[in-house]
Amino acid sequence: FKTNKCYHNQLEPKVAVVNPEPDGGLTIWCTTQSIHNTRLLISEIFSIPVSRINVKRLPIGGSFGSSIQTNIVVPIAVALALKARRPVRLAYTKEEDMYEHSSFQMIFKFKIGVRKDGKLTGGYMENIMDIGAHQIQAYPLLGTCAGWWVSLYKLQAVKYVGVAVYTNKIPACAYRGYGNPQVTWAVETIMDEIAEILNIDPIELRLKNYVGEGDIFWGQGPTVKSIIKSCGVEEILRKGAELIGWKNRPRPGEQKGRFRRGVGMARGYHTSSAGSPIPGQVIDYTGAILKVNEDGSVDYITAMVDQGGGTLEAHAKIIAEELCIPLEKVNIVQADTQTTIYDVCTHASRGVYAGGGAALNAAKQVKKKLLELAARVLDAYPHTLKIRYDKEKKQGVIYVEGADGREITIGELATLARVKNWGTIAAVETYRPPACPPHFTGYFVEVLVDTETGIVKPTRVVIGADVGRVINPDLAEGQLHGGFLMGWSRATIEDLKYSRETGDIECRGFITDYKMPTVMETPTEIQTFFVETFEPTGPFGAKGLGEGAQNPAIAAIANAIYNAIGVRFYELPITPEKILEKLKEKEKIELKIVEGV
Repeated sequence: FKTNKCYHNQLEPKVAVVNPEPDGGLTIWCTTQSIHNTRLLISEIFSIPVSRINVKRLPIGGSFGSSIQTNIVVPIAVALALKARRPVRLAYTKEEDMYEHSSFQMIFKFKIGVRKDGKLTGGYMENIMDIGAHQIQAYPLLGTCAGWWVSLYKLQAVKYVGVAVYTNKIPACAYRGYGNPQVTWAVETIMDEIAEILNIDPIELRLKNYVGEGDIFWGQGPTVKSIIKSCGVEEILRKGAELIGWKNRPRPGEQKGRFRRGVGMARGYHTSSAGSPIPGQVIDYTGAILKVNEDGSVDYITAMVDQGGGTLEAHAKIIAEELCIPLEKVNIVQADTQTTIYDVCTHASRGVYAGGGAALNAAKQVKKKLLELAARVLDAYPHTLKIRYDKEKKQGVIYVEGADGREITIGELATLARVKNWGTIAAVETYRPPACPPHFTGYFVEVLVDTETGIVKPTRVVIGADVGRVINPDLAEGQLHGGFLMGWSRATIEDLKYSRETGDIECRGFITDYKMPTVMETPTEIQTFFVETFEPTGPFGAKGLGEGAQNPAIAAIANAIYNAIGVRFYELPITPEKILEKLKEKEKIELKIVEGV
């Protein structure tokens, strides 16, 4: 199996604004997924005390992993600002941005053992990974690829060999899924092949072998593991099969004529954070600060960066739910490294699970203080008090259960606390996720292949997901829609190919020449559904979604193409040219069989 090299193509190119302060410090606004790690790196590079560097937290226009590391625009802008003693703004053009980062291209070799009844026994995986000209995250990615493999299906014995190779190409860095989509494509292709050889339904083969509740999950390779406590895999596959009409799918390659319909499926998952019961080598903790205002609102301060997926909105919903206040009463404060608790990074689909966990714990602390102070005013014990939302007063009200009229609003209590010198009602939470629970997804894709042009179009898509409790349904559905389109692009379109003559990428950095999906590639129907489980370690039972939303897409698309034309592809992307070439080879083989050669 050989994957393609892809450009992240996030909406916002890398930007850094640096202001040298009169005291010798720096204020930095930049495109980053981790304001604290950016501060630490700039401190180390320029030997400036950490306390003199302040990095502002900004919502960024997408990233898909391209800003986990501190991008080169930041130290360059810092160096220029220190030299000029003036504010400096440095922004990439889209073409320059393309030369800084890409996905990891991988070449896989697999051997899988299986019994006649479909039970997997063991396997061997070899991963040769092109990391480009500089090592950004090669070592951890090699480890996570091993984890992705052994956490898909139960194997009694495994051997894994991972090799990182330097090449004179664009440096590779984290890309949505962190190697999981590539591994899933290969493994889910093999699972379909095994099912065909053994004459077993591909869904039943997966259900016989999947890693599920009670099993060990390797969330970040060999250093981070936890026990799966919530899993909706079977419900996803059963319902997805019913919605797509799985039993009515054609047999692989049996269709004739120019246009051929195919149906394929694949399942996948991703970690929610890199937490574990025992701290591993991967740092994963975050924090939250919550302060109650006199108008009944709360100020929420976090270092976690929102990349456009609505992470902080989900945090606000969690806080509002716990304190029984309307969403608009949660103020998300524009924060920076001087005012926030350390957060490792917005990555590993941890925004809702880890960040939301910190927000919930802070809200619980605030709630406890509210009840304790209200008990003084209402002459009651804290455990007899409840909080409800009052529509007329438009804020939370604390009341004595079973006693009419004995109540006080959160705003009134905050004012009273100030007047009586009880202190500000606030909480500070430092939080390390206790696990890395996987969220699960299942893809069912119908395609139409034009055998004269090789063009493939998605006609219908069904996506199911288990994200625990769904905190933000609209944005969760949006993640699934976006995950499919990104998967479609990686499966059939994108490829940072290099010219053998010039050594440069063929598109020369021009985004207009780099093929991406448009509205014309959007299927006429995308149907999504959620199998709601309860994750006991997550905020209100929630898990992540961002990366699992895309991980099985490539495999499901590839399996659907095979179902349509009866030809397998082991190299991405699956372009019209490759399809036509494979169809010609297939026709020659069939002709020889007919002729008895």
